[in-house]
Amino acid sequence: MKEKLMMAWTKMTAPVKNETGAQSLEWLGIAALLILVLGIVSTALSGQSESITELVGNIITKISGMVGE
Repeated sequence: MKEKLMMAWTKMTAPVKNETGAQSLEWLGIAALLILVLGIVSTALSGQSESITELVGNIITKISGMVGE
């Protein structure tokens, strides 16, 4: 009986432990966000003569406004 219960428990919990797809999606989301931020920074730096600190501050302010703290 104990063996059958252990087999049933293993079959029930096996699908829950398989989270490789979810982790892949999270990493893809992080990579996409990083590419987006790098694109914004490179675009902002290409035509501006302001200091980098001001540009980064402005970018962060704009992104925070879009996200809606």
